[in-house]
This record gives sequence, structure tokens and C-alpha cells, in this order.
Amino acid sequence: MTRADLLALTPDALAALANRGLVKRAAKDLDAGAGPEVTVSPDGGIDGAFPDGTTASLPAGAGLEAARCSCAATGTCRHRICLVLAYQRTAAAPEAVEATEATEPAAGWSPGDFDDDALARVLGRRALTAARRALRAGYSATIRRPTERDPVAQVELQTCTVRFLVPGELGYVHTDAVAAVRGEVTVLAVWAFRAADERRLEGEEIRLEVGGSAGAGGDGLDAALDLADQVLLEGAAHAGPVLATALGRTASDLAASGLHWPAGALADLAGQLAAHHDRRADHDPARVAELLAEVHARHRAARGGADRSQVLGTREAADTPLRRVRLAALGCRVGGTPGARTADVYLAHTGTGVVLVLRRRWDVPDGDRLTGADLAGRRVLGSPLRSLAAANVVSESASRSPGRVVRVTTGRIAKTTVTPLGDTWESLPAALLVRDLAAEGRALDALPPRLVRPRVEAELVRVVEIAEVRHIGYRPGAQRLEAVVADAAGVPAVVSADYSPHRPAALDALAEALAAEPRFVSGAVRRDRGGLVIDPFAVLTAGGPVVPDLAPGEGTAALGAPPEAVPDPLGDALDEALAACAQAAHRGLLRLPSGVRERLARAGGTLERVGLRTCAGTLAALTAALAADDPEGMTRAWASAHIRLVTAAELR
Repeated sequence: MTRADLLALTPDALAALANRGLVKRAAKDLDAGAGPEVTVSPDGGIDGAFPDGTTASLPAGAGLEAARCSCAATGTCRHRICLVLAYQRTAAAPEAVEATEATEPAAGWSPGDFDDDALARVLGRRALTAARRALRAGYSATIRRPTERDPVAQVELQTCTVRFLVPGELGYVHTDAVAAVRGEVTVLAVWAFRAADERRLEGEEIRLEVGGSAGAGGDGLDAALDLADQVLLEGAAHAGPVLATALGRTASDLAASGLHWPAGALADLAGQLAAHHDRRADHDPARVAELLAEVHARHRAARGGADRSQVLGTREAADTPLRRVRLAALGCRVGGTPGARTADVYLAHTGTGVVLVLRRRWDVPDGDRLTGADLAGRRVLGSPLRSLAAANVVSESASRSPGRVVRVTTGRIAKTTVTPLGDTWESLPAALLVRDLAAEGRALDALPPRLVRPRVEAELVRVVEIAEVRHIGYRPGAQRLEAVVADAAGVPAVVSADYSPHRPAALDALAEALAAEPRFVSGAVRRDRGGLVIDPFAVLTAGGPVVPDLAPGEGTAALGAPPEAVPDPLGDALDEALAACAQAAHRGLLRLPSGVRERLARAGGTLERVGLRTCAGTLAALTAALAADDPEGMTRAWASAHIRLVTAAELR
């Protein structure tokens, strides 16, 4: 009997079930002639006898976790992996391949084909009972259907990822959740595929809501909208601490009700109002306007029947513990306020293709600058920050929030190790490693508008392979370094980094790294003016990784100017319209001077002339509403205009 499940296990699948080091060692033993003598029983059981006397077996109808070995290892060992590899080589004869092809599941298989009886047999009734509670509350999922290029079906839940490594087999499911909830999340993943199949949703990647109700969020969401309208009418410049406190309190209430995404928008809005009150440099009128538009957009989407957890958040637990995970650092971003400094370390989960954020915060003593170079020596997870931001991290004590913030604890029992990065970036999953910039641009275009997407950290952080650096320049007025890079096909992208006093030498270090024929750059990728822009976190050169935000120095190097920008009438018109709307929100719709009204009218006329007639129409409706004595009509018209402008700018 041919074991199609074992033949379907690729080296990557085996590495996910064990680890890549064990797979390499097992393959080396097999090549050296130290592999087992393989015996296949009539029922499909596989037994192996090794030259050193060790015996291992793979029972029929069970996955790798049910394998047994006589060695002293308590978990998956090299003998078990070697037995799988040896069987695959034994079964590689033409007659075995023919038999395998006859029984192999179709390439377009779906985990939704598993019924609940099959789930109960393999995972247990307790897993189904726990999953039904989550189903009643409702949960969101992103599913990736198997393709000829990538036959692994995958489901990303809010707090973990589930991968079906072998078509048609429940015994080879891999998840980064701990063993205690492995069965439950596997059931939820199967039900997500089943829901997509029942709704006939096609495509390689599908986002959907499973179970629960499509309620709009009730009074809590309406209260959030009322507070946002108060800010709009009075103006962020005139909002006092009482309104900021009310925003924070309502954000907490929304989070307690499971409405995490609008809660995050309100919390950020409260922070912006506090920054303006304290005259801090991190206050940004454009950011205030975008947050106000986000509250309106999420309210409208929820009222319109959109998937609840996609636009409002999730009711799942705040944190989910993860099993032993291997994370690859993608660099660091240093930020903060005059009184505090933050460092966000971006970590790629190499098994699932998801980027998580490890966040640390330090208070800034009076009279101290505390730059990124000063933080580079601070110890995080037992290692200097400069080492952690360019390292591989293996942890048995990590947990992940719905927003993809990871927490790692240290201790004697649950170990965390930090090792050099090496060539890990070269083997990152395809979802993270961008070799084709044109394809990445199409993927960004297919996303929902940013204002109603889930509020997850590092959503669009990628590692981009660089074939050529065409130009490096500095714009003194904007205090911004820009470099034009290209992929192997010649498709360009712009690496753009702004100066910050919290990381004064970052631009110099970035320019030096880009001039050294880099292989990869990591950062947040976005659309801008019809092209791709990368906000860089790290650069991998022949000499190793460079993390600009942690570089020492004062940033005194002379940088050349970039080439003249290509005229972009559409982009300029949208920028002016967005700035006019942001100014209106800053001053207050009930307090607008005539100059702001005239600026809105001019921006609308410019949009009309360049052909953006729908955007121009929303600004015309806003100017008309401002002339009427209807505060509710003003706020609705402003929100419609700004939502339209933000979405148009995102897609331009």
C-alpha cells in the first residue's frame, strides 16, 4: 500500500512540523548511508530499522505526531524525519508514482470537505465544543486556497495561522497556536473554508466573516460617532481635555465590547488631541482628519451590513499563546514623544508569513535626548536591541494579540534564544518576500480601503529583493531621503525615509547601505502617486544587515539632491483637497473662516479640471452644507468628502 500522505510531504512541510535543522540532518544521514531499512505493512504502516539499532515507525492513518521512535528524544526526532525521507525515496519507483497519482487528491481541494464527524475523530469532541462558542460569537478569517504553485491551504485567524500541509489529511495540520487550542483553531479553519465554499467565494485569497451576527455595534458605536462629530464641529484646535478624556473612556468601552478597530481609532484621536494640547511635535492635523474619517467609514460599513469583524474588530481573546515559534527580525523603527521613546522590532513568522511587532518603551529623563543609537545597547529579551533587530528569535513563551503585537517572556523553563540573522531573508515565505514589484502592486490594489481594513500592526511590511539602485538623493525642504530601486524585471520603487531627531543618523546609514549594492530592503510598502513606496526598516548588504534607526552619529553627511519629480496633476490636486479638509477639521466646521471655505472651493475646482469629478462633487456638497445651518449635514458631508479623497489618494 502506497502512503500518499507521506509522499506529499515537502521539505518545507517537514520543516514546519519539526524544524529545518532536523530535516537537513536527516537528509545528510540518508545521503551518508545511515538511513533505515524500510518495511511497509499491508495496512500502510511504515517501520524503519537504523544501522545503530534505533527503530522508528509511522502508524497507518495517522500523522507525524503519532510516529514512535526508540531513541531518547521526547518529540519529533531526526529518525522519524529520516524514515519519511527514506520512504519517499523508496516509493519513487515508477510503479509507486503511478499508484500515488491515482489516489492523490485534486489540486483544487478544500479543507471545507472535512465533515464534523471527521473532525471529531481526529481532533476530539472537546475541540468542536470550544469552536462552536467562537462560531456563535463570530470570527473573521483570511483563507488562501491551494494552487499548483503552493498546494498548502492556509487560514489566518485573528490570533494564529493554520496550514493544511497535506491535501485531504487532518493529521498534517500545522498551526502556531499552542497545543491546548490546536484542535479548536483547526476546526475554526475548516469551518472558514466550508463557509467560503458554501458562498462560492473564489480567488486565491478570501477574507470573510464566519458565524455570529451582522449587528452594527449598537449604542457604543453611535456614541463614538457623536464624539467624532463634536471634534469635527468644534475643531481639534479647540477641543479641550474633557473631550479627550471622553474619547479615551469610550475607546475603552468599545474595546470591552469587542469593537477593537473603532476603539483604536478613538484612542489614537484622543492621543492626537492631547498632543495638540501639550504642543507636542507628534500632533498632525492630517492624521486627525484621517482618524475622524475612519470612525465615520467604519460606522457606515457596519450599518451597511459589511463583515463585522473586518470593520469593527473581533470578540476573540486579547492574547493567544503560541507554540515554539521561529521569528526572523526585519529591522526596527524608533519613535516616541518628548517624554518617552519607543522601539518597534518587526519579526516575520517564518512558518506562516505573518509579521508581528515586538514593542518596547522607555521614559526619557529630563534633559536627555535618548536617540536610537542610545537605545541600541539596551537589552531586550536578553540581547542588545541592535542584535535583536537583526536576528533569528526562537521562543517557547510568545503570545500574539489580534493586532499582531507579540509578547515574549523569559524564564528558565520557557526558553528564548537569539541568533544571527544569516541568510534567513532569502527563504522567507512568498507572502513576505517580494521579488516582483508589479505583482506586489496588483496585490495592494486588490485590498479593501485602508479606512475599513483591520487595524493590525505591520500589515504591509515586506522584504523586497533589489536588483539595482538607480539613484539616491535628499530633499532638504522635506528632510527626506529618496532612492529609486528596481527589481530584476526593471520595475521601480522608491525607498523613502524621513528625518527624525529620535534617529538622527538614520538617513546617513540608509544612504551608505543603499550605495553598497544591497540585496534586500525591508519596510512598509504602500501605493503613492501610481508607484510603490517603501518606508525602510533594515537593509541587507553583503556585509550583513543594517538597521538605520539604531545607527550612531548626528547625521551630518552631505547628501545629493534627487532628480526633479515628474509632474503629477492628479496627485497634487488630491493632496491640496486633503489638506483643505484637514484644515477644516482642525479649525472646526462651525468656526470656519472664509479663507478655508474658499480653499475648499478652489480645491474642488482643481479636482474638476483634472477629471476627478466624483471627488469634486463631494467637495461641492461640503461647501453647500457649510452654508446651511445643519451641523449634522456638515459632518456627514465632510466625512463623505474625506473618505472619498483618502480612498482615491490610496488608489492613485
